[in-house]
Amino acid sequence: MFDGKTEEEARKEILASVDEYCKKYHQPKPYKKGDRIHYAGRVYDSAEMCNLVNSGLEFWLTAGHYTEEFEKRFAEYLHVRYASVVNSGSSANLIAFMTLTSPLLGERRVKRGDEIITVACGFPTTVTPAIQYGAVPVFVDVTIPQYNIDVTMLEKALSPKTKAVMIAHTLGNPFDLGAVKAFCDRHNLWLIEDNCDALGTTYEIDGVKKFTGTIGDIGTSSFYPPHHMTMGEGGAVYTDNPLLNKIIRSFRDWGRDCSCPPGVDNSCGHRFTGKYGELPVGYDHKYVYSHFGYNLKATDMQAAVGCAQLDKFPSFVEKRKHNWARLRKALEPAADALILPEAAPHSDPSWFGFLITLREDAGLDRRKVVDYIEGHGVQTRNLFAGNLTKHPCFNEMRESGTGYRIVGSLENTDRIMRDTFWVGVYPGMTDEMIDYMADTIKAAVRETK
Repeated sequence: MFDGKTEEEARKEILASVDEYCKKYHQPKPYKKGDRIHYAGRVYDSAEMCNLVNSGLEFWLTAGHYTEEFEKRFAEYLHVRYASVVNSGSSANLIAFMTLTSPLLGERRVKRGDEIITVACGFPTTVTPAIQYGAVPVFVDVTIPQYNIDVTMLEKALSPKTKAVMIAHTLGNPFDLGAVKAFCDRHNLWLIEDNCDALGTTYEIDGVKKFTGTIGDIGTSSFYPPHHMTMGEGGAVYTDNPLLNKIIRSFRDWGRDCSCPPGVDNSCGHRFTGKYGELPVGYDHKYVYSHFGYNLKATDMQAAVGCAQLDKFPSFVEKRKHNWARLRKALEPAADALILPEAAPHSDPSWFGFLITLREDAGLDRRKVVDYIEGHGVQTRNLFAGNLTKHPCFNEMRESGTGYRIVGSLENTDRIMRDTFWVGVYPGMTDEMIDYMADTIKAAVRETK
């Protein structure tokens, strides 16, 4: 097949065939009424597939030039100095939190027993790293219909042990960054933005419009298939702070002190001349460990897909906004029975989903409403954990009364656990699909009262 051809010629032939294959066998199927409408899905074309195959043909496998390209372009998009690709959004949260435990941070370092203010209404891996390390999450309630932290509870949650605030922007809708950032600045606290469900959201703070994830000290993203863009599995950690970036890279890359990328040696010129800890002088810097780290890198194949997705990403954000606005307008006639979501002030959300809470006086039962909607071909989701402290993973801490604190009541959190669900607005949805979802949800309200 490749006789007489150079490697480059053979590669071009393979990629041309991949392009043709994708266009023939991976075209989105036109929506037909009755087709199941999923809450999320991948939106891609032959560019992603060709990048993936090209990376496979290179067979570098671990992080390489596609990873470097993605990190550079992703940081440029967000207007931050540093971005590090990792293997998942959960790993991004792990690294973001563990970065705050580094001895390099001196008195601001998070130690075991220190407290982290957060919410129980969200995804567990926002708080899992703190719990596993031995820090204490302090849970406060959220508001409806924005589904984000109740900032009036921040001062009440503060204690002499508080070191950080780590919370997520809910389904694309940002929490009150103005109030939270001011609180953190006032008390010299770290702020980690779990931006996994809000990539592309902007927020105006101090008269400047910025991307969420870039206003706090560290931001995180997920590139799991349902998210705003995908690598299959993958995530990113980003910051403007050079010291935090150095620590992020160390925790991601086995805890190494060395900053050389894979396959590169002695970029600092002092590989065999330094003195570290109690190691002998000149110990190989490639094997000096300044943190108890992990290997949480992604592969270059994942990053290759991400590079192609970045080209499409701005259009993804606009389509999500369009779908959300169309669905909200279509559901306004049912607002007497449903609490419809609202964007946070000063924000322009890149919506991940459309949240709905049943009104308490509407005589509706979420299970019946959701069963009706699902039975008519529309996929739904709960707002993740609902109230995380009610889950089996909290059994031991709940029984012992140690390991976490709750400030005030979690009244809205419990209500969301009981009365809230959401549907998707991902960019693969057409207006016809959005309209069918709206009609189905309104029918569910009528038919299940």
